[in-house]
Amino acid sequence: TELSCKALIIATGVTVRELDIPGIQAVTGAGVYYGAALVEAVHYKGEHVHIVGGANSAGQGALFFSRYASKVTMLVRCSTLKKEMSQYLIDQINNTPNIEVKTNTELVGVKGNNCLEAIQIKDGLSGEECFVQTPAITIFVGAVAHTEFLKGVVERDRDGFIVTASDLIQDGKTHRNWPLKRDPYLLETSVPGIFVVGDVRQGAVRRVASAVGDGAVVVSSVHQYLKTV
Repeated sequence: TELSCKALIIATGVTVRELDIPGIQAVTGAGVYYGAALVEAVHYKGEHVHIVGGANSAGQGALFFSRYASKVTMLVRCSTLKKEMSQYLIDQINNTPNIEVKTNTELVGVKGNNCLEAIQIKDGLSGEECFVQTPAITIFVGAVAHTEFLKGVVERDRDGFIVTASDLIQDGKTHRNWPLKRDPYLLETSVPGIFVVGDVRQGAVRRVASAVGDGAVVVSSVHQYLKTV
């Protein structure tokens, strides 16, 4: 089915990126979780839980769980949190006594039948692997943008998130792929008349309030655009 229109707003969103490691599907939702929710935090109160990831969402998750768990261990693939995490979160983590950070560490497997019993981790420096008993791991390894259908249509970053006006204008000059003399409107993509809002936008905060704000802004931008066609 084809529909004609003068303007288009893309709000396709994202899904949580899932790990593809041995045994994980069997215990997802039974010890393995994606994202931090109050129900899991309360359920594992007083337990030693693990967080997988080294970016801001993982840091926020670790701080959240630290209020309930006896200990929170972060498993971070890179050598330092500074590579992907904001300094204010790093400072809070360093000042939280029941949070442990293990860098150069990768989750490579999980063990359990009806629920998680242990995780298999790998030392990125020595290559050594071991099993660690834990009742729960929460995974923060990014999101997958629903933009594959736009490949070759609008400008996207390497992760598939859609580039907007603020990134199309650099040092006062518009991007080479921008075809018009005017600057792009707010939330306009590399194709005039196509706009993007929400988590699928490059640089989005990925919060409900932010997506709602995008919705309010894009209405004005679309009205501006429609006056030109």
